[in-house]
Amino acid sequence: MARGSGGDIGVFFMATLVLWAVSVVYEIVFNKRIELVAIVVGFGFYQAANWAIRFFVSRDPLFVNTSVSLLHSTITSVSVVLILVNQLLIKGLDNMFVHVQLVNDTWLGAYSALSFSCGYFAYDQWDMLQYRLYSGWIPSILLHHLILLVCFTLALYRNVTINYLVLTLVCELHSIFLHARKVRRMAGLRDAKSRVVKVEWMLNWATFVVARVVCHILITYKLIADASKFDKGIVLPLALFGMAGMNLLNVFLGLDLFKAFKRERNQQSHGD
Repeated sequence: MARGSGGDIGVFFMATLVLWAVSVVYEIVFNKRIELVAIVVGFGFYQAANWAIRFFVSRDPLFVNTSVSLLHSTITSVSVVLILVNQLLIKGLDNMFVHVQLVNDTWLGAYSALSFSCGYFAYDQWDMLQYRLYSGWIPSILLHHLILLVCFTLALYRNVTINYLVLTLVCELHSIFLHARKVRRMAGLRDAKSRVVKVEWMLNWATFVVARVVCHILITYKLIADASKFDKGIVLPLALFGMAGMNLLNVFLGLDLFKAFKRERNQQSHGD
């Protein structure tokens, strides 16, 4: 992730983040939505982790940001797996993914996990904007976080499609290896022929395909297949918009991942 220099786009994303924060505070304070405090707790937790890594490990903004992202991916992956396993034991596979369950019901722990993760995406957006850890006219990572914040927060406000959104977080399983690779390289471990690196790349590709690409395609298919079961309103269009954005970003992520894989292999070949 290159550090960007464009100020105008940063101002736009900072403005959207401030508006989002005002909205969340308004819901908590004036509408008495105490359950949304988990968003604030999530933001504070990951900001505290940022300060701890910066104080005890490294002051490099990119290393700190990536390390906190690795922490989030790990915590979220464990949370999502526990939520899904619990529901599998309670309801069984046939009843877990029916329309009513995914749209109107909320699995045990799902609301809190989604709120806590929402706090992370707000923190990460703030951290990247603060240290300009982005590049391009329309940085995909900032756009990704904006889409998630809009979709996640509106769902939390209305208490709908919570389980659908928890399923989208299965992709954090892939993010573990995505961030672990970056931390490894920043730590100076770049031997592409080592067994650890080879296993890491295998897991990186496997989880990218299964936990990110296939999972998001299946969610999109389910939304389209059950379109007639949705009530009229913004829920279905917003869900389809969000998944279209995620699927498109997955394409760009896959291309970036392939370029990184080839670059590591070529650097090793030239080193030999």
